[in-house]
Amino acid sequence: MSQGKPSIPKGTRDFGPDKMLRRNHIIGTIKKVYQTYGFLPLETPSMENLSVLTGKYGDEGDQLIFKILNSGDFLSGVKPEDYTTGYKKLTPAISEKALRYDLTVPFARYVAMNRHELTFPFKRYQIQPVWRADRPQKGRYREFYQCDADVVGTDSLLCEAEILCMLKEVFEKLGIKAYKVKLNNRKILAAIAEACGNPGQETDLCVAIDKLDKISREDVFKELHLKGFSETAVDKLQPLLDLKGSNTEKLDQVSAFLQGSALGLQGVNEIREIFTYYKNFTGTTPDEFVEVDFTLARGLGYYTGAILEVKALGVSIGSISGGGRYDNLTGVFGQPNLSGVGISFGIDRIYDVMDELSLFSALPVDATKVLVCHFDTESLAEGQKITYLLRLNGIYSEVYPESAKIKKQLSYADGKQIPYAIIIGSDEIKNQRYTLKNLVTGTQEALTPEEIIKTIS
Repeated sequence: MSQGKPSIPKGTRDFGPDKMLRRNHIIGTIKKVYQTYGFLPLETPSMENLSVLTGKYGDEGDQLIFKILNSGDFLSGVKPEDYTTGYKKLTPAISEKALRYDLTVPFARYVAMNRHELTFPFKRYQIQPVWRADRPQKGRYREFYQCDADVVGTDSLLCEAEILCMLKEVFEKLGIKAYKVKLNNRKILAAIAEACGNPGQETDLCVAIDKLDKISREDVFKELHLKGFSETAVDKLQPLLDLKGSNTEKLDQVSAFLQGSALGLQGVNEIREIFTYYKNFTGTTPDEFVEVDFTLARGLGYYTGAILEVKALGVSIGSISGGGRYDNLTGVFGQPNLSGVGISFGIDRIYDVMDELSLFSALPVDATKVLVCHFDTESLAEGQKITYLLRLNGIYSEVYPESAKIKKQLSYADGKQIPYAIIIGSDEIKNQRYTLKNLVTGTQEALTPEEIIKTIS
């Protein structure tokens, strides 16, 4: 029976060799920066128990978790009346596991399970795919890689300052020059909710104003009204959405607004302290790439302190990095009072940004540098020796595997964009000097193996 034309699920992608070389460059750059700052590698399973993931991302996030049906007859334990109770009660009966939604919650679970073997503060980086049952669109995928670094076991704001340093270093190394880091603090948002007359409703406030870059301000206000925010509360909120000036001036203005809130002023002072630490590290302020933005909310429910989000400028792509401070994420796993802070790079979106900005053209291609071509059995044997020698010297090399005309062999090299070819015939074997052809310029010369290695290296 015909299967029809093969396809892949919406929101997923294949990556051919050309794309993988570019992706590996991005991942390798980020990994190197993480290691420079003392982070160690970690991997967790693609699937987690559903109970580990639910309740950590807010109601909207929970709905985007990809559930995995139980093996075998997954309906065996379901009664007819269970179908009328709604999906929230039915789901655990047919699905005990799910694909991970992010890397932070699995990390918290790992820390709780292995706390007696870890040295705190524990710094780890993790580069793995995550899955979200989202509606696919430009820059938004159902399967994508995250590149996380987290420190857990310290509440020192030195860690936030190091995150700003890492952000700057990563984007400089990738060639992304125009970007902006938006920075806020959840304590400030909680104090704003209280000042508006809605104490304890900072989550509702955050979920609403987090949509300011997606829907109109009027629609955000309508959502706040539905959540119980009065017209007076919204009027109080409006000036904070329009603050202008430098980071210092914005912090001064919000300090005046939150003068009676110890929690809010603590959030303001935390941002100031982060900037002080950053200046201690680098000798400069981060004002050139960091903007304090009190409308930044980040919807994830576990953030409690500093929150940040990064967008590349001049491209039509969403945030490419984000993160924040969480004071008790491991508490739900039996390990309370472990403060942590982390950052996540969106590999797929960074790729799209670099592609849109044509930043890949200048990259060194980490692929085959030399194709060894041959005329007959004797020159093939000689070519194998040369290829082995090239590889021992770290030069990526291939020997053409079949007997074919030189034109076909060179056409193969052209198709793979291999820059050099070594052509071996009877004269080359006799003189122990081999023809090295530059396939970019078309020039060629007869060289010894040592001279070839020196030329290509």
